[in-house]
Amino acid sequence: MNTQTLLLSDFGTFCGKRSERVVVRKSDGSEEEFPLFRVQEIIIAKQGVSISSDVIDEAVQRGIKLTFIDGTGRPYAMLTSPYLSAPAVTRRAQIEAFHNQLSVRLARTVVAGKLANQANLLKYFAKSMPEAESESRNQITSHAETIHSVRHKARLVEAEKIDDCRDGLMGLEGSAGREYWAAIELMLGSEVFHGREHRGATDAVNAMLNYGYGILYAKVWAALLSAGLEPFAGFLHVDRPGKPSLVLDFVEEFRQPIVDRTVFVLLNRGAKIEMENNLLSAEARRLVAKRVLERLQSEAEYAGQKLQLNSIIQAQARRLALFFRGEKAYRCFRFKW
Repeated sequence: MNTQTLLLSDFGTFCGKRSERVVVRKSDGSEEEFPLFRVQEIIIAKQGVSISSDVIDEAVQRGIKLTFIDGTGRPYAMLTSPYLSAPAVTRRAQIEAFHNQLSVRLARTVVAGKLANQANLLKYFAKSMPEAESESRNQITSHAETIHSVRHKARLVEAEKIDDCRDGLMGLEGSAGREYWAAIELMLGSEVFHGREHRGATDAVNAMLNYGYGILYAKVWAALLSAGLEPFAGFLHVDRPGKPSLVLDFVEEFRQPIVDRTVFVLLNRGAKIEMENNLLSAEARRLVAKRVLERLQSEAEYAGQKLQLNSIIQAQARRLALFFRGEKAYRCFRFKW
């Protein structure tokens, strides 16, 4: 079934319910209707958007996610029913795993999976570069091979518990990250991109990445909750107040195939991205959100079949729950270039 994510990003928009349909009415009086059974998520991405209690009631009953994101893409609120959750046994197993070797196996897998996707995305872009750019293409490929070498080291890390090897794994991740972002600078040009910045980024490329990651965080957060997992009890990322460390662990395998690929394709195709007051313009935010959501609805190979990336995120969250309960090995989703 073709499901939809509704993005409400215009000031003055009202979201209500009429019979079995969601009605979105903009400030100019124009309306669109969407069948409730096809709505998977509603994202409120702008101040001044109103949503009726009828829609909220239907959403929590049907398991439709309601997510609120700010101008940088950071999710600041999610509405869900307290009854749509898996049994507590999964959370108990997750907490117990922190104190045994399962924590090491997971953190090692997360780092290795992320690095594999970084290298594969670089190869994906390098293969399409013209012959006139063969020198840059070869350099990008070289960065990808170095990342593969670092990934091999990460896979060999052994310890009794995560506290004994976290620094080493994070060091390897950081080393590979420097290779990855140096390759991206080569691909985009230093006049467009000059290094990765996280919070407070004022350049278009980093702002696009951060906005896309914010949408992705909301997706993986909701998937973890649905699988009965505790978003604030991670392994590779340390626990801190207000920091959803398991979300940050779990999102790593999806950054490159979903957000990075989308943003870099947009830039390579000459998309005009404007900044306003050190934030993406409203039009730029709509464009990035639209393309990331389209990417999430695209299909990829998974477990011998074609699935939407949305569904793969949910399947991976369930697989992670099974891993904590000792019922299945955990393998990261690998982007095929």
